[in-house]
Amino acid sequence: MRFTSLQRLDDGVVERAFTLGGIPGIVWTPASTSAPAPLILLGHPTLGLHTMYPRLAARARQAAADGFATATIELPGCGDRPRWPAVERARADLRRALRAGEPVTDEIADALVSPLVERSVPEWRAALDALLALPGIGGPVGYSGGVISLGIRLALAEPRISAAVLFAGSLVPRAVFEEARRVTVPLHVLLQWDDEGNDRQAALDLFDAFGSREKTLHATMGGHTGVPGFAADSAARFFVRHLR
Repeated sequence: MRFTSLQRLDDGVVERAFTLGGIPGIVWTPASTSAPAPLILLGHPTLGLHTMYPRLAARARQAAADGFATATIELPGCGDRPRWPAVERARADLRRALRAGEPVTDEIADALVSPLVERSVPEWRAALDALLALPGIGGPVGYSGGVISLGIRLALAEPRISAAVLFAGSLVPRAVFEEARRVTVPLHVLLQWDDEGNDRQAALDLFDAFGSREKTLHATMGGHTGVPGFAADSAARFFVRHLR
């Protein structure tokens, strides 16, 4: 891990940009802690870290107020990383289906999401190795955000993840439903009820499929963006309960 910048935000949170094997990332740590801070990995959609930075930084600062360190990395084919022709073709197919008012097929969802998950999970695990070696950061570890299929696979593959907040609202290949049945960590799922880009019934079916003994679905009215503050607060309380 090589740090490329450091700044202290106005609330004292330390923000460090880094690269790891050519993959950009950001880690935020609280202003001061008496012990190593638990870590939350911040997932995000495929819009690139630069585009997502304001929302990621806001989530990081909220987590820091509760005593958590947070970190994120750029997804394959996004931001400044090399474009991925197969995924670009799947995105084009998705846009064509949406423009035509046609259903998004399982084939499109699989072509768009599955390669991303396959490549991303080893990268997130490598980042976790490096992050937990930093002074001031320790376990337990949580995962928060989307792409929801990535969160599911990471919760299965990475035993250091103790709890997860998952954001419904992204395409889910059918095979992911079977993976969801094997997820056992405590889950808190956020669902925007009127999300125009999300298959609400599929999100409900996915929640039902999760094998976790403790799982909570927090559904609020509204579209894809603008998750209300009280929903974000409920997710923050979930992590305080499970990672502190």
